[in-house]
Amino acid sequence: MNFRNAIKAMFGRLRERVTSAWREIGGFRAYFYPAGGLYANEIARACIHALAEHTSKADARAPDGHLKKLMDRPNLFMNAKDFLYKVRTRLETDNTVFIYINRDDKGRAINLYPMPSCLSEAVEHMGELYIQFHFPGGGKMTAAWEDLLVLRKHYNDSDIYGASNTAIQTSLELLSTVNQGMANAIKSTANLRGILKSKKAMLTDEDVKRQKDKFVADYMNLENSSGIAMLDSTVDFMQIDMKPMIANYKSVEELRNNIYRYFGVNEKALTSGLVGDEWEAFYEAQIEPFLIALGLEMTNKMLTERQRGFGQRIIFESNRMQYMSTKDKLQLVQLVDRGILTPNEVRIAMNLAPIDGGDVPVRRLDTAPVTTEEEGEDDDNE
Repeated sequence: MNFRNAIKAMFGRLRERVTSAWREIGGFRAYFYPAGGLYANEIARACIHALAEHTSKADARAPDGHLKKLMDRPNLFMNAKDFLYKVRTRLETDNTVFIYINRDDKGRAINLYPMPSCLSEAVEHMGELYIQFHFPGGGKMTAAWEDLLVLRKHYNDSDIYGASNTAIQTSLELLSTVNQGMANAIKSTANLRGILKSKKAMLTDEDVKRQKDKFVADYMNLENSSGIAMLDSTVDFMQIDMKPMIANYKSVEELRNNIYRYFGVNEKALTSGLVGDEWEAFYEAQIEPFLIALGLEMTNKMLTERQRGFGQRIIFESNRMQYMSTKDKLQLVQLVDRGILTPNEVRIAMNLAPIDGGDVPVRRLDTAPVTTEEEGEDDDNE
């Protein structure tokens, strides 16, 4: 079943049902209005891109082949990397992202579709929770809560949705104002270079314009390589030296840092300069929590109760050794002959192809595990 048919099927099943607004604890009514505009800001988009790009490198581990195949190709339009990138981007822009689980007749997940950014509301039918989506084109879809993977950021007021991004709106607007002001100041000062004053009395508007245009055509062009202009006694030229008044670097830097702090990134994260401990800190603070949340949602809503009972999980991992410095990677070699890492694990960290037999742990011949029997023999000899 494709996405369009899935929407029709879901909407068709709920069309005849009478729904009412879902009331959260405390009487809070769950509505969500996407604010928009955040992704249009260049600094915010760069921050979101860095988070989404690093997140998209994660690899899914699933308990069976069907789910692993689904993780590699979640839907018709996206591979695994595209899927993770879009979900993370949607989470950062809206602070709430829904992923529709399209199931077959047996209830197995066969597709995963990130829902578009649109107005949505929580409704109930016979005590069950549903989310009703109102698409910009006028369409509408209602999905059961158990058929939606839900990720939230700044999770505070609502039980259903994350809070909005209004906290950073002031910094975004100020930075936009500063940028526009700089552009306008430069344009305005670049256009007016001087005043041409004629000593002739009572010139008509046409004569004034003709005299100005002739001066500009003769001297204010690239062909006048000498940079020298000659005027007769009837005309004076007064040069105007206007310097644009723009915000200083410190003010602009502070606004940029406000946005960096809000998204939890820095300049190195945007320019691919993170390595070693800095990358570890970035991963643990900004990438790993998202992967944990997504894995938990998938485990709870895509695995059967029996699978979960046997401890099966869907998890996402990212090879953090890839971001170690060359010096740190070389230090991993000494862990191979102690059986802590396999040769192929170290080769992957060094961006080398695996070798035959490289997945078997090895150990130096002069080392051996200490057993209780050997300890007892040593005590008897004493």
